[in-house]
Amino acid sequence: MSNSQSVKKIAAVTGGTGTIGKAIARQLASEGFGVVLLTRNASKSSLVVEELIQVTKNDNIHFKLVDLSSLASIQSLASSWGEPLHVLVNNAAISPISREETKEGIELQFATNVLGYFWMTQIFSKILKQYSPSRIINVASYWAGGLDLNDLEFKNKPYHNHASYRQSKQANRMLTPIFAESLRSAGITVNTCHPGDVNSALSNSLGFGGSQSPDQGAKTPSWLAISPSVSNITGKYFERCKEVFCPFGSQISEAQQLYNICQSYT
Repeated sequence: MSNSQSVKKIAAVTGGTGTIGKAIARQLASEGFGVVLLTRNASKSSLVVEELIQVTKNDNIHFKLVDLSSLASIQSLASSWGEPLHVLVNNAAISPISREETKEGIELQFATNVLGYFWMTQIFSKILKQYSPSRIINVASYWAGGLDLNDLEFKNKPYHNHASYRQSKQANRMLTPIFAESLRSAGITVNTCHPGDVNSALSNSLGFGGSQSPDQGAKTPSWLAISPSVSNITGKYFERCKEVFCPFGSQISEAQQLYNICQSYT
């Protein structure tokens, strides 16, 4: 039985202190959601929480610390969660200029942008299904492609943060239909989107500025989290609040291979 009618809707936003993540959190809080920012920096998070409470007049906003490049950190977060969860927005992404590795020896951008989404979806779906109907939104990008299933960590070819980023966003879009199908019976929808072109630390690391405001960039992921019009849609890709054909979504064999590879990291 769903518990969603008896508790206030709660949304978790990874990368909630970043430019788009903070705007998503603000938009959801303005619609009455309780919001949990999932972040790495406590002092920065405290300031963002104070700002969001002041702007939205919603005092049901707080943060929890997690390292999204670490399976152990995500598992620890889940085991201590202790509150409802109705929406998970996988938004956090990085794109370091040079190749770096986590303490577990995984290439950092792949660990954060791909495995972070994968682990959060797998682990937190157990909580989300207790409060179904619930939703997972994977913030990806239209700037996606070049996935190399034989070298996801750039061990055998030169690392370039553009190539690694595009590969990670293709991976997010490919894995979304796989998770959507597996979680459908649990009452969880899983969709992915391009947010918007916003000037942010991430876009700057890729050498870009941005032509849209943070609120414009956050509009599509926030809409996917809130809108009743998409309550029964799952496994799809969206731009500007409209469903768009995704060529990666039809690559079922490659997506399953990618899923199996990601699963091997658990």
